Amino acid sequence: MEYLFDGVKEFNSTDFLEHKELFENLSKKQDPHTLFIGCSDSRIVPSLITNTLPGELFVIRNIANIVPFYRESSDFLATTSAIEYAVKILHVENILVCGHSNCGGCNALYANEEMFKEIPHTKRWLDLARPVKEKVEREPGIHHDLARREWMTEQLNIIEQMNHLLTYPYIWDKFIKKEINLLGWYYIIETGEIFNYVIEDKWFLKIE
Repeated sequence: MEYLFDGVKEFNSTDFLEHKELFENLSKKQDPHTLFIGCSDSRIVPSLITNTLPGELFVIRNIANIVPFYRESSDFLATTSAIEYAVKILHVENILVCGHSNCGGCNALYANEEMFKEIPHTKRWLDLARPVKEKVEREPGIHHDLARREWMTEQLNIIEQMNHLLTYPYIWDKFIKKEINLLGWYYIIETGEIFNYVIEDKWFLKIE
């Protein structure tokens, strides 16, 4: 636990002082240009892989970077409400769905029922990505190539969640009018490479 307190002290004596003026400017308002929807995985650091400063990204993180389908409800909708706030109040210019290699959430789509006994809410959440599993399993011989199954699932999941975003009427309207950009990124942890999904070509292209 102590290392967390040490981290705060280090932040106050180094990073904060380096960006003191920036933090002062951010004290009253935020004006992020991008809504970053990423996985909760501890190895994914949005500001690090995008080289952005505080105030630039409005971040939503959850298991397997999932976007629920749009629906109006009296339930407590954390991801949906954050998307709504980012687009309607903060007027972000971009929405970025970022998936990654070795994603535990995507891998769990193929787990047996026993694994989910203690995590029923996680199981229910992953139902939003079940269509991805169904698409992957239609690929011939996919169960004999687990590495291929893994990256296919992770990449198709990014595309699936981008499609979910377009079920939000206000996002669809802005997208059609070219008032907002939708991006899909696939981040490979061990190499630092990031591949951008090119909507027109339906292909992930390395950013370089």
